Amino acid sequence: MEWENLTSVSDFFLLGLSQQPEQQGVLFRLFLPMYLVTVAGNLLIIPAIFTDAQLHTPMYFFLANLSLADTCFVSTTVPKMLANIWFQNQVISYVGCLSQLYFFRLFVMLEAFILAVMAYDRYVAICYPLHYLMVMSPGLCILLVSASWIVNALHSLLHTLLMNSLSFCAAHEIPHFFCDINPLLSLSCTDPFVNELVIFTVGGLAGLVCVLCLVISYAYIFSTILKMPSAQGKRKAFSTCSSHLSVVSLFFGSSFCVYFSPPSVRSAQKGTVASVMYTVVTPMLNPFIYSLRNKDIKSSLRKRMRARKMHSP
Repeated sequence: MEWENLTSVSDFFLLGLSQQPEQQGVLFRLFLPMYLVTVAGNLLIIPAIFTDAQLHTPMYFFLANLSLADTCFVSTTVPKMLANIWFQNQVISYVGCLSQLYFFRLFVMLEAFILAVMAYDRYVAICYPLHYLMVMSPGLCILLVSASWIVNALHSLLHTLLMNSLSFCAAHEIPHFFCDINPLLSLSCTDPFVNELVIFTVGGLAGLVCVLCLVISYAYIFSTILKMPSAQGKRKAFSTCSSHLSVVSLFFGSSFCVYFSPPSVRSAQKGTVASVMYTVVTPMLNPFIYSLRNKDIKSSLRKRMRARKMHSP
């Protein structure tokens, strides 16, 4: 198949979260601190993990990659939205829109894959504790993360190339604050059957793999925890996966509302609100969930703060 750009437009208009002028300042003052907190929180966790020898374990290796994915994820959409509000310019170029689509799909699916890998890590740690370090070897950890990056880079490229093959000759206004698949498909004046087929087959398969990995892993985890004789052992085992469960619930719960809600209850406004939940709120909350509920992370962050105070004049 020969890929060629059939589009008749050079720009799109991102309508954003609100078209009311008096609300733009409120949105800017709300989302700028949220973005800065998200980036700062995730970028604090990454060096804390790599500089503390006690955190050089598979679980924290995956957490560092999750923090990196969150930082890239939120940086794909929010800075452009803030720039549009600040400069009062809703225009995004065609190339910029497809680029945003590519990186958004890459990082949203990368986060899903890493969360699934983390579920498998917790399964091995709780169900086979004596074999944990042997099973979750450094080579396997690097392989799982590398495969997640490569698979999702190719997956995202496929969606972007298919989107580039469509012709956009209808209205150029995107009822969203970033370029996502569904809003763009609604603007196409050519048949998006192939795009939709790929979304439901390739995209659906990728999502199904993640969900099955999560469900099966936690089914075995809960089964193992319930069989533990002591209440203290149950609490300790559950505490090791409670943070991960909270993040999974936030991310998949809000993303399912966007992509899998029935058409009868789906609307642009509801979809936008749900998108804010998993594109902005979830990446912001992840560092707090893991740092506040994890003694090792809190201890490492305290060490770094004390070290900075000692070296400060």
